[in-house]
Amino acid sequence: MEIKPETLEWKDAYKLLVGSVLPRPIAFVTSISEDGVVNAAPFSFFTVISADPMLVCFSPMRRGTDGAKKDTLTNIESTKEFVINIVSEEMAVQMNDCAIEYPPDIDELDASGLTKDESVSVRPPRVKESLVHLECELHQALDFGDHPGAGSLVIGKVKHVHVKDELYDHGRILTEKLNPIGRMAGQTYTKPLADTFELIRK
Repeated sequence: MEIKPETLEWKDAYKLLVGSVLPRPIAFVTSISEDGVVNAAPFSFFTVISADPMLVCFSPMRRGTDGAKKDTLTNIESTKEFVINIVSEEMAVQMNDCAIEYPPDIDELDASGLTKDESVSVRPPRVKESLVHLECELHQALDFGDHPGAGSLVIGKVKHVHVKDELYDHGRILTEKLNPIGRMAGQTYTKPLADTFELIRK
């Protein structure tokens, strides 16, 4: 099968991407509006950029219905701050509930039953149920179109890291205790520890 991207409708291009680039970690992002309304939303276009400076990034796509910006992006552009909360299996259902397209005046953490925890370096709260939090200030935001199927790249500089004590072992995170989940295609998620193997780099 040979495919030219320019021949695809954006929804078909999306299916091709999310069915190929996987499993994907999930950035469960908390942000806050200028009026003080907390927003929480998951994004599976998420990765690290560098360790020094400590930079991470995620990509909020435009709404598929009208191409509008999602509340997360609007908040970050306004306040320049956000928190990435790492998703463990134990909080997967509530995280998924936060993916509902609520009106901007609805606090997804309240709606999902998750708990707010005060951050140290930024205004948006952390999600208490998460075991690792990355408090970020906006480093750069790049926009790639303003229509359905387009997206933005949000780069955050990590200002503060929270790790539950039981996960931290001489500078490394104990993955088995973090118990993270990843996103596959469609409605499917994966547990990375279910079937792992090692390859020694030569």
